[in-house]
Amino acid sequence: MRGATQTKWLVAATAIALAATACSTSSKSGDSKAASGGGTIAVELGEPQHGLVGQNTAESEGSEVLNAVFAGLVDYDRKTNAPKLRVAESIESPDSKVWTIKLKDGYTFHNGEKVTAQSFVDAWNWGANQDNAAEGMPFFNKIEGSDELAPGKDKKPTATELKGLKVVDDKTFTVTLTAPFSQFKTMLGYNAFYPLPKAFFSDPKAFGEKPIGNGPFEMDGAWEHNKQIKVKRYENFPSFDTKAKLAGVTFKIYDNLDTAYNDLRADNIQATDKLPISAMSTVAQEFGDRYIYKPESGVGYIGFPIATNPAAYGKPEIRKAISMAIDREAITKTIFSGTRVPADDFVNPLVEGYRKGALGDAAKYDPAKAKALFTQAGGVPNNTIELGYNADGGHKEWIEAVGNQLKANLGVEVTFKPFEKFGKILDALGKKEYSGAFRMAWSMDYPSIENYLRPIFSKVAIESGSNYGGYVNEQFESLLSQADQAKTPEEGLKLYQQADDVLVQDLPYIPVYTYMSSAAYTKKIKNFDTDAQGHMNLAEVELA
Repeated sequence: MRGATQTKWLVAATAIALAATACSTSSKSGDSKAASGGGTIAVELGEPQHGLVGQNTAESEGSEVLNAVFAGLVDYDRKTNAPKLRVAESIESPDSKVWTIKLKDGYTFHNGEKVTAQSFVDAWNWGANQDNAAEGMPFFNKIEGSDELAPGKDKKPTATELKGLKVVDDKTFTVTLTAPFSQFKTMLGYNAFYPLPKAFFSDPKAFGEKPIGNGPFEMDGAWEHNKQIKVKRYENFPSFDTKAKLAGVTFKIYDNLDTAYNDLRADNIQATDKLPISAMSTVAQEFGDRYIYKPESGVGYIGFPIATNPAAYGKPEIRKAISMAIDREAITKTIFSGTRVPADDFVNPLVEGYRKGALGDAAKYDPAKAKALFTQAGGVPNNTIELGYNADGGHKEWIEAVGNQLKANLGVEVTFKPFEKFGKILDALGKKEYSGAFRMAWSMDYPSIENYLRPIFSKVAIESGSNYGGYVNEQFESLLSQADQAKTPEEGLKLYQQADDVLVQDLPYIPVYTYMSSAAYTKKIKNFDTDAQGHMNLAEVELA
């Protein structure tokens, strides 16, 4: 789901969002415990792209807030990434096609409304309806009746509800899919599947400014755009779940990671899970065991607008030549000081199905072969490549390094197009207003190999997902469909890997690196951590 600074639109996540508007603060947070207990802290955030609605959030910054304000049917183990039940009491299916979901008692929305089966069904029906243009719409296309709610461009929905969703009672609903899909339970921790209270449907836009969730934190006032989002502990959150220990958290919004890092060093904020490149050589020494460095689910790419600029990027040979002209080792070591790892598959190493070296020659730095292949394929118009990137997340340095390598190794001119914010480049790509190559990244919405394939590269994701390049390959589509309907997880995994092989052959994007989690926190707090999706564990954090 998220495009993101470090993860889905880093998204897709879960697409990748980046740090947002500059906001340095001179008053320190987190230096006293509130009367109600727990105290308050401030953490770094980028400006979210859309209103704070789970079904319409496909980038990391909005997802970070939603993760604090909502609780989903399942959560994921931070060590193994395995799904574990949360709001759901059970999620069962005899055939991977018809699923029965039972809810636990005790969860309420922040306005006191009980979380019921209807809360989920209503939310999913809204997200699946193309008239609402929700970014999470593709996640519902496996449910029976989705083609009626989302019939496609220039067509109108012929239904208002997914016929595959049935409420049995307050605690139970069933989901009938169009075909068996073994990964369905794993998907359900993604924010597109969060429940919604009745208040949402009277004014979705207003709701997005001050969402009413069912999670450990509730909104403390409305979103102050480009400044901050404040949340406070929800006192009626069930005690059997992870009730927030802090009284409140302020998400301080930055568009410059250096500014955020300086605020961290001054203890004006207490944590960040996005560090600027300038900090990489010294952060471990300065923060010691309060510096977190571990694998994360993100993959960083150079993407190509295949559909809007086929003259430049329509040939796989051109894309492969560009890939072979990039020295991944130099970029990850020199620019990122080892906080990125050269990518060798479209799938992140944290996920079952990843294969070391799957990219083959395309990931091997070979300037001579790259130049020969580029020349043989006819090069690009005007012998010029433009690289677009969002300027609010520390990408200037590595994109310029890639540009310099392409100049030297392919003999092309390279120009750069910085976009002020990550949301701006996503908007321009979505509207097909930008036709240069572009920086992109993805972190998983849920821990499955399928989540690195369909949301980014499938046909359905062009209009209602994160396929910003407009890539289409019918063999890829067929393999995804076969994998979805596989009788065993092992068989499905092999078919998803075959779909991955099609991407390796076509290279609609170039995987450049995978992310390492680079986070840091001050001495004022303890128990801070991040998960593979790039979320902070704010409900578990305490003042030290």
